[in-house]
Amino acid sequence: MATSDDGKFDGLYMTVAQQAGGIDPLFDSFFGFLRRKTDYFSGAGDLGKAQETMTTAFERQKKLWLADQKAKEAETEKRKAEEEARRKRLEAERAKKEEEEQKPSSRFEEVREDAAGPSTAAAQSEEVKPETSAPAAAPASEEEDKGATPINNGGITDKYRWTQTLQDLNVFVDVPPGTSSKQLDVQITQRKIRVGIKGQPPIIDGELHAKVKADDSMWLVEDKRVVNITLQKVNDMEWWKRVIVGDPEINTQKVEPENSSLSDLDGETRQVVEKMMDDQRRKQMGLPSNDEQKKFDMLEKFKKAHPEMDFSNAKIC
Repeated sequence: MATSDDGKFDGLYMTVAQQAGGIDPLFDSFFGFLRRKTDYFSGAGDLGKAQETMTTAFERQKKLWLADQKAKEAETEKRKAEEEARRKRLEAERAKKEEEEQKPSSRFEEVREDAAGPSTAAAQSEEVKPETSAPAAAPASEEEDKGATPINNGGITDKYRWTQTLQDLNVFVDVPPGTSSKQLDVQITQRKIRVGIKGQPPIIDGELHAKVKADDSMWLVEDKRVVNITLQKVNDMEWWKRVIVGDPEINTQKVEPENSSLSDLDGETRQVVEKMMDDQRRKQMGLPSNDEQKKFDMLEKFKKAHPEMDFSNAKIC
């Protein structure tokens, strides 16, 4: 099982790995350090023991990696099942709402029945006051509705794929097999990013969707064929709809934050995020937001307290 300080030196190792230019050079540099600066080889008395120490550490980390992979697969399956159940529920609720909208209003039927009877004149003399109904949710704008369905809260373009949390993004750029970090040209500023191979046109080069913390962002070459870039957001309360301005966008209304991420937030921030998520769900279902519903409930209470007043033209702003 991973210890609480398992990632204590991640920042240091990441820097060394970037400068070494890959896994193989990293290991060679590390064992060179052990040879020159420690008694790893000489202190064991037997080189077989030194190798056994290395093998033991490898086997321990391999077991942890396998356990992590199994947990990720289970989480992925769970997320897929939850998403499918959520999709079916929304479809059922939407179908029910459409069916109810197609039904004729019983109030108007009663008026027509009265009009056909002997008390037509009396019925017409009374002005039927329209009831104040619950506020309808504002229709989603085209800007909010457009975009592809998120994949791991990110998306895929012809040049890269990306994922995100509220705090950061991971951008994965494929490069020719065998590419080392020394061959790459990676530049990250607060508003721009450039990734490519030195001496060649950049693979990606453009303005970021929003500001990032350039000093806290980092990158690494994985398996000498993928550049993994981590961008730290300045605004950690915003879901990005794209990485680079002008690139394909995702529909941020369909982003699904993980519960574990919410639990890491402080109480006040978590309440704000959960309210935003609930309002998004209500909007997708065609229901008013929480604030709109509260205003409607207050108006209903006021109407009951003052039945002598005419609320036929009352509007909820």
